[in-house]
Parts: sequence; C-alpha cells; structure tokens
Amino acid sequence: MSITASMVAELRDKTGAGMMDCKKALTEAGGNMEEAIDLLRKKGLSAAAKKSGRVAAEGLIAAAGEGSRGVLVEVNAETDFVAKNEAFQKFVAGVAEVVLGEAPANVEALKALAFPGTGRNVGEELTHQIATIGENMNIRRFERFEAAPGVVASYVHGGGKIGTLVELRTEKADAEEVQALAKQIAMHVAAANPQFLVRADVPADVLERERDIMATKAKESGKPENIIPKIVEGQLNKFYGEVCLTEQAYVIDPDQKIEQVVKALGKQIGAEIKLTGFARFQLGEGLEKKADDFAAEVAALTK
Repeated sequence: MSITASMVAELRDKTGAGMMDCKKALTEAGGNMEEAIDLLRKKGLSAAAKKSGRVAAEGLIAAAGEGSRGVLVEVNAETDFVAKNEAFQKFVAGVAEVVLGEAPANVEALKALAFPGTGRNVGEELTHQIATIGENMNIRRFERFEAAPGVVASYVHGGGKIGTLVELRTEKADAEEVQALAKQIAMHVAAANPQFLVRADVPADVLERERDIMATKAKESGKPENIIPKIVEGQLNKFYGEVCLTEQAYVIDPDQKIEQVVKALGKQIGAEIKLTGFARFQLGEGLEKKADDFAAEVAALTK
C-alpha cells in the first residue's frame, strides 16, 4: 500500500512522533493506522493511550441547566466565524434548552420537537438558520444528566470549544459545598480529559492492547521474563490513574485522587456522595479534517 503525505500527517497528529518515524511505522503496518500507533508506542515514540480523531469541525458547545439537571449540546458549522454570530449562538442555546426540558431520546427525536418562539420545530429552525447565515450546520450530539437526588454541574471552556457535565448523587444536594465541588470536578474534566469513570468501565480489548504494549516494551528493555507481569500490573495502575476520572489526581490538589476528594466532602457534611457520571465534549473531536497545507510539508518525506 502506498503511504501518502496525508497519512503521515494524520499519524503525527495522533501521536506526536517524528515524521520519518511515522512513515516507517505506517510502512511496517501496511498502512493500518491503529497498528502504526501501536508500533510507535512499543518503541516508546508515542504516549498516545487511545484513538484520537483529528479535531476539525467548527461550531459551538453549549450547556444549560442547574441543580439536578444539566445538558451539553454540540452544533457544528463550516467556519469558526459562525460561532461568533449572535443568531447562531442563540440557536445553540435554544437547542440546549429544548434538550433540558424535553429529554429527547436522540438527535432525530430532538429535531421533531418545537423550537421556542418560532412556530417551527428544531429541524426546521436548523434549516432556517442555514439559509439565513449561509453555512451548512449540523446538530451533532447532546448529553443530558438528571440526578435525583443530587447535583449536575456544567462547565464550558474556550468560548464553546470544550464542554463538560458532572453528576454527584447525594441526599444533601442543596449543600453549597456539594454544588461547588461538582463545578470544580467539571472544570477538572475539561483539563484532565478522563476517558472512563471507573476501572470497570474500561473495555477488555483496551486493557488487552495496553498489556501487550507494556509487555513488549518491558521485554525490549531487557527486563527478566519472570518480573514482566508485575511490571505490567504496576503500569496498568498508572494507566487507570490517567484514564479513569475517580483515580485521577485532582487538578486543584494533585496529592489527592478525585474519589478521595468526594469521599472527604461526604464525611464533612455527614452524607454519602457518589460521583456517578461525567461527559466531555470537545468541538469536532473524531471528525475528519480536510487536507491542509501540513500535508505538503511532509510530502517530500513520503516520496
């Protein structure tokens, strides 16, 4: 298979490895992107722990709700200029309010619901906005949490580039300390980008992939065969601490894990608190970016 400049550019974007290393890995993997990522990781040339699509789409992420309910909504557009358009911002905020109040099952169900103050449903209002603003748009996804009893907090960063939700279940949902912690954890999620809530949520195939990479690196570094399993288990604990929210070091106090902070507050207020859910949207994540000038920069290296 021919290794193209855009393939090298994509692998470099996903792993941070050098261009020539990316080309060699792709060649060895026969053009398979995931195999190339694993090869780079086994050689210690990439710290990537997961498949990460290139962020390309523009638009806006918005949050709505307070108390025990909260939502995130992502609406995409063609250019970042649209995100600054007041009409577009009002539309996205309106979509978030519809999701908050009506709890639709999916995006198609959302489009059939009435959009406030227009006499149109959400899908028709989307079409109206496309015609008015002059760019293609898409309601890509939403997430809705409702904690009963409990607190749902949201956080939007970078003018709508990243949005998060966090759900804490507790009988003392009205306590200011609980609401403040939920907000702080929502900010933590934006910064630390956890992939899972707890260890049990990590898929078996992901763990197997990590074990294979860790074992291969240990063997190639010359470690004795009999201690490799212990090394792998130790590294897996570190992996959990990177990808599981409850086990991450709290960004406000790195000496404590998130689960310890939640437990400590529960003890302080005299009521159990459980961290039961989170969501994190990054604008355009997983969507394919159109080829740009970077491909031209590496074209010479792929010939």
